[in-house]
Amino acid sequence: MEEVTRARDLEADCSSAAELRRGSSAVNDERAAGRLVEFIPRRWLRNGHLQTLAGNFLPRKITLPDPEPLLVEVDGPVSGYGPSQVLCYCHWQPQAVRHERLTVVLVHGLEGSSNSQYIVGNTARALAAGMNVVRMNMRSCGGTDHLSPTIYHSGRSGDVGRVVEAIIKRERVESIALVGYSMGGNLVLKYLGEMSTGAPRELKAAVGVSPLMDLAASSATLHLPGNRIYEWHFLRGMLARVRRRKVMYPRIYGDAQVSAIRSMRDFDNAIVARYGGFRDAEDYYARVASSQVASSLSVPTLIVHSIDDPFIRMLPGTREALIANPNVTLLETRHGGHCAFLTDLASKANGRFGAALKDDGRWAEKRLLAFLLQSIAPRDAAEAASGS
Repeated sequence: MEEVTRARDLEADCSSAAELRRGSSAVNDERAAGRLVEFIPRRWLRNGHLQTLAGNFLPRKITLPDPEPLLVEVDGPVSGYGPSQVLCYCHWQPQAVRHERLTVVLVHGLEGSSNSQYIVGNTARALAAGMNVVRMNMRSCGGTDHLSPTIYHSGRSGDVGRVVEAIIKRERVESIALVGYSMGGNLVLKYLGEMSTGAPRELKAAVGVSPLMDLAASSATLHLPGNRIYEWHFLRGMLARVRRRKVMYPRIYGDAQVSAIRSMRDFDNAIVARYGGFRDAEDYYARVASSQVASSLSVPTLIVHSIDDPFIRMLPGTREALIANPNVTLLETRHGGHCAFLTDLASKANGRFGAALKDDGRWAEKRLLAFLLQSIAPRDAAEAASGS
């Protein structure tokens, strides 16, 4: 009961969080809600929960070409164990044009992986548009517990930077774009904000879809009764991961206590804070939130957020900072759920880039690809779209 009360109190303190969810006048005020864009949800999916569940479970028939694995060291040895590495899967265009093409680095969300449906879907689109694609796994994700004795969390923005550095050094690519979903969106935006004007010159654009920018408010909302199905889904996988690590890395996690964990805040207090170097959950939420660096984003950045996202909350101050930043395009919709944005299907290809932008009902994927294509010089975009 105490957790539920605290969640409700925090949401009330966040001034407009509850109003935004109910579709009150705050949503209709474009000065408060950013730039509300037209998004027509797929029939029967006008509810944020239905959008979220459908977006996660609707199957896709996508077969990707075999990738080239890339291991990137992101942290040194700890407690007598080896260094932490992240595994990336790379899809390169032909060698003759590879370094000239935009390289898109895709970063998944909480308990996702390089095989998450939205990662696979965006990979197929970008490849069809003539881009290189790197699917990044966070530490220990995608079956890589053996590669990382340290845990992943929302503050590991440096890992994104290490991957960017490795790609530039190895392939000499001229342009890179970062795309992050949910927690991955926080990592991408935090990295960009921290780098500010010091970002590599090759970094040309970034996208955050349903980004977890305000962690404290979103964590509290996740624990509300209507969202417990999501919280338990995440916790089940995260607790199983800790139990595996107790066996694999006993010198670090041997005394980890998981039996009393009942909420995300419990997990962040007992596991993330303890093994990630934070005082407690509140310290973690405050120190890793990309909302703190929203005004420092210095490359063209697209952020897609739905007002009816069941558990991601964007606070008024964060929204105002994004709107005030000339480098940011904030697309807010009334519907769309969390990382879903399913709209009606269309039978024809849409726009000058043909099949790469075909409207298959995945609105956010279509919009972000168009944004990435615009970040390339017109001549290069035309060549990429033609597959030449």
